[in-house]
Amino acid sequence: MSIQRFLPCLQWLPHYHRDTFASDLVAAVVVTVMLIPQSLAYALLAGVPAEYGLYASILPLVLYGIFGTSGALSVAPAAVASLMTAAALQQLFVAGSPEYLAGAIVLSVLSGLLLVLMGVFRLGFLANFLSHPVISGFVSASGVIIATSQVGHLIGVEAAGHNLLGMGQQLLGHLHQVHWPTLAIGVASLLALVAARRGLVPALVALGLGPRSAGLAAKAAPVMVVALATLATWAGDLAGDGVAVVGQVPSGLPTLVMPSLEPGLWQQLFLAALLIGVVGFVESISIGQTMAAKRRQRIDPDQELVALGAANLGAGFSGAMPVAASFSRSAVNFEAGAATPAAGVFTAIGIVLAALFLTPLLTELPKAALAATIIVSVSSLVDLPALVRTWRYSRADFLAMLATILLTLGHSVEAGILAGVSLSIALFLYRTSRPHTAVLGRVPGTEHFRNVRRFEVETSERLALLRIDESLYFANARFLEETVLELAGERPELHDVVMVCPAINQIDASALESLEAINDRLADANVRLHLSEVKGPVMDRLRQTDFLQRLSGEVFLSTYQAWRKLAAA
Repeated sequence: MSIQRFLPCLQWLPHYHRDTFASDLVAAVVVTVMLIPQSLAYALLAGVPAEYGLYASILPLVLYGIFGTSGALSVAPAAVASLMTAAALQQLFVAGSPEYLAGAIVLSVLSGLLLVLMGVFRLGFLANFLSHPVISGFVSASGVIIATSQVGHLIGVEAAGHNLLGMGQQLLGHLHQVHWPTLAIGVASLLALVAARRGLVPALVALGLGPRSAGLAAKAAPVMVVALATLATWAGDLAGDGVAVVGQVPSGLPTLVMPSLEPGLWQQLFLAALLIGVVGFVESISIGQTMAAKRRQRIDPDQELVALGAANLGAGFSGAMPVAASFSRSAVNFEAGAATPAAGVFTAIGIVLAALFLTPLLTELPKAALAATIIVSVSSLVDLPALVRTWRYSRADFLAMLATILLTLGHSVEAGILAGVSLSIALFLYRTSRPHTAVLGRVPGTEHFRNVRRFEVETSERLALLRIDESLYFANARFLEETVLELAGERPELHDVVMVCPAINQIDASALESLEAINDRLADANVRLHLSEVKGPVMDRLRQTDFLQRLSGEVFLSTYQAWRKLAAA
């Protein structure tokens, strides 16, 4: 096995040149400016001190740069991962306590280990059990919960809770305690961020800046808003008036730590760590593939598991919370011209400089401004039109999506995602347990065959052509028997049944037994069973059994061949 399989950086490093370096460096500067306030805000969202957001933006970025295959992904603190971290730990520990911080480290390390193992054993396909409607519903609900969780910081009241109902009750019960200076800073920050998002780009273009440069400048607006809010708080001594601020942030770099090895804690956090890892991977791979497609590149999902796992291990051993890719940062990274994962390494260097020299400036940073940053950032996660689109296209997928949203909002993020996955699997089993079947007839004057219920076709009383539009496995084996035998029972003049198999990609042992039973039952009724258009891999498996020797009829290369021989026999 090539070492480049696990170290993709060896593929691009030999070709790294000055122009690539310049592109990566420019992208890193832009993303660093964007990441500093985001990392602080997401740390507070996860329930850990603000500096831990900076710590989670150093080693994970370096490790992803070594093991990752996407040049655009920015792996650091992210909204959904931070929310899931808080949801898992707040049920067990007091936020900010040593036990809480130890739990965050275990979540990072355990999530990282699980992802690396999945990548090594090429289990990336397991993420396919999270259907797009389920992920969309979960992310939208998470965005609502994240935004609601920040309203308390925005208005200066306590609003704890594990779901939307709990937080809503807390907020309503404390509305009379609104802290007006905090509310003023929060609302002003929120309005400034919304205005920057909607109108700053056109304004900068009108002033003569290029569209791309204007877009990148707009992405840095949160830094300006946070800086102005901090300056206003310091100048007005608002912290003395009760405005909550970040407080003293230690300067320096994170020290390597060992996670707690207490088996009970690992057992308690196993499911949460698995969900954080898998959801983070699904989000990351979706973002990475979208970016790669624009440049006609490809990324390796299994290697991305290893890379994201390594990033989370780095977060854990540097004492921080779990990380994942962020769509907003990755999009900015891409638009700024990031060419290789080295851009993430340069971003980590920028965060190192911030942790060493800028932390004294964060003391007067109001939490209300960070709350406004989070609210505006996660607003793009909420995709309500997806509910309408899914309803119109698939009611079953809509049901899974709606259940995910309601349980996430009303109970917990774990319940929401587990319900969505369970419903998706159940609906898949239900749909494939009753596959679409069609009795075919010949389109006059051609070699084509179509559904007798949809087209004017030729048929034969002696012959039934039955197409099965699904692979055959244990869940639909009994349905197959019932369908074929019911067809034979309805047509006493029938002599031959041809199963048309172009849509059958697999026949498992249960389905093979059903085919044997169908063959025997039809033979007892003096009806022969034939197959047509069987795919090569399926035929190879059937040849390993005695089914073809026991088959009362023949295996035809094409349905037309079967028609010519049997229709007029």
